[in-house]
Formats: sequence, structure tokens, C-alpha cells
Amino acid sequence: MQIVRARILGMCMGVRRADELAHRAAEKAAQTGRPVYSYGPLIHNPQAVADLESLGVRVLEPSAIESELDELPNLKDAIVIIRAHGASLAALSRLHVLGARVVDATCPRVIKSQGLARHYERLGWQIVLIGDPRHGEISGILGHTLNALVVDSPETALPMARALRDKPCALIAQTTIRQEDYDAIIDIFQSYVKKMIAEKTICPATRERQQALAELSTQVDAVLVVGGKNSENTKRLYKTAIGFGLPSWHIETASELTPEMMRYHRIGITAGASTPDFIVDEIQEMLVRMAQSE
Repeated sequence: MQIVRARILGMCMGVRRADELAHRAAEKAAQTGRPVYSYGPLIHNPQAVADLESLGVRVLEPSAIESELDELPNLKDAIVIIRAHGASLAALSRLHVLGARVVDATCPRVIKSQGLARHYERLGWQIVLIGDPRHGEISGILGHTLNALVVDSPETALPMARALRDKPCALIAQTTIRQEDYDAIIDIFQSYVKKMIAEKTICPATRERQQALAELSTQVDAVLVVGGKNSENTKRLYKTAIGFGLPSWHIETASELTPEMMRYHRIGITAGASTPDFIVDEIQEMLVRMAQSE
């Protein structure tokens, strides 16, 4: 069996930065005896979160931080790592009031989007966020504005664009959405809204991994797509692999490898933007051992 890795795969810049900051914070916490938490799961990968938990990093629910009604552990002098998706201004303010030592691991691209939202709102523009309203990045940016709106599809964009016809609009995309989805919504707003600006906030990491998968598909007989089942960009990679007509599997760990996957002479590996290197390495090593045992 020949194993071929995609030219670009695994953790993007923002996720890798967050993971490295979290590991350094955990090391510091161990040296000082301070408790250490992350504001929500640091990234969309269960194994990465479990790895941090093994180092003492516990997860705080964002809703508990933002609601003053929920009970929290004593956070005075505790280290709290802000996840790559960012946090609302209210959450950051409360953490400081509670005496937490905040380590901001927000992706720099998300920080840019937060700043753009604040900027245009100060100018009196209507902020329109394009993305999944349940996604941590979108909820975080909403928490940097007073009256931002969220649109997640062309179907919901049409009535919103009509209603905002006479109001200047600033459109800001979730960094991980598909460019095609963003462009379709932009086209609708341009047809109705008299004054608007569409900021370029989509991270190239998703597109780069899609392009690398397209190259990989011409070199292999089957594809393993590695990443969290809760990772949207990994799920999109898996759908793309299927679209190429290749036998494809979306797996999180080496434990999900099966004898069926060993039937192929050349098997490709790609991974979502939240997938740690060690997971990909473990899967490749297990594939080699399984091939040798046949």
C-alpha cells in the first residue's frame, strides 16, 4: 500500500496558534499551581480538547460566563484561554471582573472581523454577518456589536436585503464559510441594497485544503478525511472527496480504520483545519502496521 498525504492538510494558522498558546498556558499553570480553563472548547476537535484536558485545561461553557445567573468556579488568578473562535465583549469584561488572567487565543482573522464590525457600527452602518448563527465565531462577533444581523443562506438573504434597501450595510463573513455561499448572498444584497460593502474575511485555509484534496484525488484510489465530526470544514472536505467519486471515509482517530480500507493500493490522507498533527501521524502509522500484517 502507498500512503499519500495531501499537499496541505491539518491545522490552519489560527488553530495552531491557539493550540500552542493553550499548551504554554497549561505548562505555566502547572508550574504556578493556578487552575486553567478554556472559554468553550478551544477548537473543533475532540481529541485536541481531550489532550488539553489531560494537561489540566477544563472547559468553561460560554453561556455560563455571559450569564451572571450561572455559578462559576472561583476564577480569581485562574488562567482562562479564549478559544480560536473568540468571545463577546461581555464575556471578556466579566472574566476581567472575576479576576481571571486571560490568554487571548482568538484567531487573528477573527479579531479582524470583530474590529470591522465595531468600526462600521460606529459609522452607523448595519452589520450583516454571513455564517452559521450557532457557530462560536458568529456569536462572538455578535457580542462586539449592538444590532448586527445574521444571514446563513440565499433564502434568508432575500427578505433581509429587501428590508435593508435604504440602509448602508457592511457584510462580514464567517472565516470558515464556502466562498460560493458568500458570493451568492453578496449578489442578492447588491441587487437590492443601495449602499453596501462586502469585506473579504474568509480564511483561505479552507479553500487551500479543498484544492489540495482535488490534487490528491488524481493520485490515489481512496481517501481518508481526518477530523472532528463536529468540524464543518472537515465535513465539507469529506463531501468534496465523495464528489470526486472516490471511496472516502471521515474518521477522527486510528481506531476507526477498518480492513475494508486496506483493499486499495494508493490511499490518500487529508485533514480538516482543526486536526492536530499527532492524529494524522497516528493514523498513518496504523495504516502501515495494518498493511504489514496482511
